[in-house]
Amino acid sequence: MNEERLQQLIEDIRTKKVSPQEALNLLRSLPFENIEGFANLDHHRSLRRGFPEVIYGENKTNDQIIKITNKLYEKNNQIIITRLAHEVYEAIRPELPPGGKYYPDAKIFTLQVKQQNNRVEGILVITAGTADIPVAEEAAITAEMMGNEVQRLYDVGVAGLHRLLKSISLLQQAKVIVVAAGMDGALPSVVNGLVACPVIAVPTSIGYGASFQGLAALLSMLNNCANGVAVVNIDNGFGAGYIASLINRQNHDL
Repeated sequence: MNEERLQQLIEDIRTKKVSPQEALNLLRSLPFENIEGFANLDHHRSLRRGFPEVIYGENKTNDQIIKITNKLYEKNNQIIITRLAHEVYEAIRPELPPGGKYYPDAKIFTLQVKQQNNRVEGILVITAGTADIPVAEEAAITAEMMGNEVQRLYDVGVAGLHRLLKSISLLQQAKVIVVAAGMDGALPSVVNGLVACPVIAVPTSIGYGASFQGLAALLSMLNNCANGVAVVNIDNGFGAGYIASLINRQNHDL
């Protein structure tokens, strides 16, 4: 349940559209609801954090994803399922709530029950290479679901730095920047040296053997020399998009 639905419920009680007993029944599952012993759904997440619980799709059975999604759908205007493999999505699609959208590159499913108005500008998502786009898209789509207008700048890595410098005005207009990079993970340091806003670095598991599935990029980003870079875990586009949204929201609340 989000703040808007809670306010509506209070108004319905006041106008006697809903009886106190009916309201009690609706609130009985708060703050969490157990689903057959395999999940405890946090229905207060939206009230506390401003965004409902997000479903992590990997390592869950199809039946678990379906049941969790439909239960969250009953009480929330927004649904996100991350790390949802395409074959799993195709198998469970008939059982998911209507109106959702699946992004195969980012492996993310989203559902927006109510159209968002007045999206907040300020987030820029950058990739070093084309192979980093799926992780970057996970970040961008997450931030968009959280009410942000997101700009994208892809394949501008340090192997051809002129591609990045051509868009310097775009970088300097951003309020927060997400940079996804594999290989040596150098791009976030470069970007951070050009801007005054926070930079969130996302190491990706892209690269040859010595990249160790993103570990080399992660260590490089953690050891960057340009102050102001925060680093999330390897391939964690969702986490980067979420943090970027929180920062951007604070910028516009000031």
